Amino acid sequence: MASALRVMLAALAVPPWLAPAQALETGQLAPEFALVQAADAVRLADLRGKVVYLDFWASWCGPCKQSFPWMAAMQARYAAQGLQVIAVNLDADSADGRRFLAASPAPFPVIFDPQGRLPRQYAIKGMPSSFLIGRDGRVRRQHAGFNQAIRQQLEADIHTALEASP
Repeated sequence: MASALRVMLAALAVPPWLAPAQALETGQLAPEFALVQAADAVRLADLRGKVVYLDFWASWCGPCKQSFPWMAAMQARYAAQGLQVIAVNLDADSADGRRFLAASPAPFPVIFDPQGRLPRQYAIKGMPSSFLIGRDGRVRRQHAGFNQAIRQQLEADIHTALEASP
């Protein structure tokens, strides 16, 4: 009985953003979003013409600690060419995400989505998950996880997206 109860409780602890959703395909239009945080609003529609690196992260995610300095470097290196990094925090308590940001500041917009609406739209499967969205609003690449080995490939994908015409 106790083990059955543990299984039921574990099922309830699954983050809401892991709810089944239809996977996005490369070349598909990225789902529109408008996330408002206090006085700030980030709308994908407002970023048409830019290449968007959309990253989903949480404070408890080990690889996210590696990805933040890399995303900051990408934003600095490619902003003038049209790159916009956007990070979406999925912590149930946004205070956890804010503590993370105090240690790893972000020179790009960070939006908090504790209800997990946006990751359901994007059908993310793990942390971190990223989507490279072209100037035309179409998904060019999606990736789950982050490590040293993938950095060069992701940067090459960003560079290719920046050079592509919409």
